[in-house]
Amino acid sequence: MQRYLVKRILMALVTLFAVSLIIFILSRASGDPRHIYLDDYSTQEDWDQLTITLGLDKPYYQQYGIFIKDALSGDFGQSIKEGRPSMEIILERIPATLQLGLAAFIFSVILGVPLGILSAVKRGSALDIIGKVVALIGQSAPVFWLGLMLMFFFAVKLEWVPPFGKQEVTSIILPAIALGWFYAAANMRLLRSAMLNVLDSEFVRLARAKGVSNNAVIWKHSLRNALIPVLTFAGVTLGGLVTGSVVVETVFAWPGLGRLAIEALLGNDYPLMQAVIIAFTLMYVLAALFVDIMYAYIDPRIRYA
Repeated sequence: MQRYLVKRILMALVTLFAVSLIIFILSRASGDPRHIYLDDYSTQEDWDQLTITLGLDKPYYQQYGIFIKDALSGDFGQSIKEGRPSMEIILERIPATLQLGLAAFIFSVILGVPLGILSAVKRGSALDIIGKVVALIGQSAPVFWLGLMLMFFFAVKLEWVPPFGKQEVTSIILPAIALGWFYAAANMRLLRSAMLNVLDSEFVRLARAKGVSNNAVIWKHSLRNALIPVLTFAGVTLGGLVTGSVVVETVFAWPGLGRLAIEALLGNDYPLMQAVIIAFTLMYVLAALFVDIMYAYIDPRIRYA
């Protein structure tokens, strides 16, 4: 177990290092940041002073070392647009993104898991067809289109919920559905396929032959084994629900990290953009690491991998 956990933690650290290196290279390749801070009325003295402040007078390897040192202490520089520390702005926006991601994850489980089980148990029935239609829509419809349709029908036409922003408690419903539908469809298809494989296996047939009740076969024997691949996919789901919120937060004007990333990109606020990418990467890696650890406890076969 310890060997497995050490390997996973080392892989997470390598991933964070690789992302930091890519961010550093892209930020330097995107142009001279001094042109963003200074205007046509700036003097040569202003230019030279900013060069020293940003560390651009040093070799690239020293600049990268300073970048890593500052990042480890939570210092990603001042936001150009806000004039405040980038990390301070990130911390203000993280709760909204986590709330949206958690709500979307709950929706994906509530919709996807029961539909996957029922579609497998009632294979070929009308319920199975409904589940396939739900999965097809969820995995084929673009997220921005789905969000706009939900907003048009339930917010504009029916006026059940606010159309955008974080105005009321119900404001989170539509963006959570738009963000979580794809993962609900994926959970449904994955669990249905896993359940069908388990239901057709030899040990389930043996259990039925011994007179085990149908409920026990489904809930005790089949579902427990079928949940292992679903749990593995949960790592992708947790990370994707957080990092994939850019489009949904933009459509619904949700005040989270996704919308902040678009604002930083449009405003050429590269220090803030770097901080957002690092925050997204850290949340994704931590979610995947958490699921890897949980997976090791559930499936003893991988403890010695």
